[in-house]
Amino acid sequence: MNITKAGERPSVKGPDDWFTGAVRIDPLFDPNAARRGAAASVTFEPGARTAWHTHPLGQTLIVTAGCGWAQREGGPIETIRPGDVIWFEPHEKHWHGATATTGMTHIAIQESLDGKVVDWLEQVTDQQYKG
Repeated sequence: MNITKAGERPSVKGPDDWFTGAVRIDPLFDPNAARRGAAASVTFEPGARTAWHTHPLGQTLIVTAGCGWAQREGGPIETIRPGDVIWFEPHEKHWHGATATTGMTHIAIQESLDGKVVDWLEQVTDQQYKG
């Protein structure tokens, strides 16, 4: 058994290459020899969002606070709220983040394939974000 105590892993600012707006990432766990999964709690201020991206083995989001939006390429923007669980298929191009007026926090869980959990793509434009 291994317990990571709250506060042992520092929060980090979401990199500008991966996000638009103010985003805080709180790492929860990383892949290791016995586990392919990685997870983080990600907090988006109003208007903040990810860039378009994919995951080699898919991604699960669990919304824990606020109100956000998520979209897969070619689909509508969906409103997501606390308690919602979102699954993106492997290699499904998508983005997610806060609404324009409300912050949102989710836990993001993804598995590693050959050491990689995500492929970052282009930024979501303001026009795409506003739908």
